[in-house]
Amino acid sequence: MLPALVKESLPRLTRAIKLLPGDDREDAAVILAEELSGITAMVADKFTNNRTAEGIQKAVNLTVGGVSLGLEQVLTVDSDELALDFLVEQGAELAFQAGFRQLKELAAMPEDTLIGEYDSDPMYAQRRLRDLFFDICFTEPGANWDGPAKYQTQLKQRQEVQAVVRLANWLRRHNAEGAIKDPDLNAEGVIALAIIFAVEGGGRIVARTGQKEFERFVKAVRKAKPDYEAGFEALVAAVPEQHRPVLLNRIDLYRKSCTVLQKLPGRFAMKTLWTELENYAGSELDADYD
Repeated sequence: MLPALVKESLPRLTRAIKLLPGDDREDAAVILAEELSGITAMVADKFTNNRTAEGIQKAVNLTVGGVSLGLEQVLTVDSDELALDFLVEQGAELAFQAGFRQLKELAAMPEDTLIGEYDSDPMYAQRRLRDLFFDICFTEPGANWDGPAKYQTQLKQRQEVQAVVRLANWLRRHNAEGAIKDPDLNAEGVIALAIIFAVEGGGRIVARTGQKEFERFVKAVRKAKPDYEAGFEALVAAVPEQHRPVLLNRIDLYRKSCTVLQKLPGRFAMKTLWTELENYAGSELDADYD
């Protein structure tokens, strides 16, 4: 069996530095070395340890990834030559800043649809940023590196989560019984409630409920036997365009598999339905009585 071919994918900074021997710009190597040393010292001071060899080595690894990530961001074409031009003419610090700015924006995006008070805590936010910095940018200068691909994967995932959270927050602000300002958020639970209660019709938005209101809803649906699809359409119409893709996706999912909607027309006990609802809405339910 032939050995598998492994495509070399060195950090962009390493690939650009390899071109320095053929570059005729005076002092280009010296200036670049000085800039990279300054970035490394800053990284060691803020993220690793500038008092130990291990800390400084980690800072070197992070600097290589950070500058390389920034170069991937600022370059308009895939070119090591243009990367070297940028480093010499614009500076490695500018590239590092571009890469670190990407990480800060990524760290500010929600990682999960369950949001708590700690998510806005400055110390927790700093730890998230540090973890992302290590996860994406830590690399040996001469080793293959997949930082840009890893960044793009996490960006896509977090953008999807952010879209869910933004829809849930909009639903909370437009809750029929008044805006909900609880800092803890179960975004999927909010959306589930809005979709389930939408089948009653009228476009009324329910982002949180209690047992009494749920009992009223169940009795009303069983009595009126409304058209679920008309209720879904009314909810979609009430929601701004930018939030509709997420809402339509969840409606399609719940239309096919939501056990609460499936059991509503039957003779299932209220306690059974409430238990089913808890599986979807979780902490977004108010247990107003047992």
